[in-house]
Amino acid sequence: MNWLPFLSDAIESTAANYFPIGIQLIFAAGFVAFMIGLSAWVGPKRKTSDKLASFTSGIASHGDARQPMAIKYFLVAILFVLFDVEVIFFYPYAVNFKALGWSGFGAVLMFVAFFLVGFIYIIKKGALTWED
Repeated sequence: MNWLPFLSDAIESTAANYFPIGIQLIFAAGFVAFMIGLSAWVGPKRKTSDKLASFTSGIASHGDARQPMAIKYFLVAILFVLFDVEVIFFYPYAVNFKALGWSGFGAVLMFVAFFLVGFIYIIKKGALTWED
């Protein structure tokens, strides 16, 4: 007895199936808006100099928060993300390495070669040297 066709007929996707989800989302958004409005309306409104001062953890602030930052920091962060994502792409290969065979191994070697060429270029350009 094949019961799978009957199951697919019973779970037909229509807009009516999503109506309860839409009602729940509207109710949740309304509840959040109501609670924020209620707390703003009922809550205390005492503006003192201590509350209006910026929080500094007890350390006296000095200088401007908008000081320029070294581009090396951002470059290293971007390179970290780039090479971290490279490692993520090895997981599907590790799971299916027997099924992929030699052609999959060649593709992974080509993938690694591209990243090694990029890494050698980065090192030759001095992107990872911090001495200024």
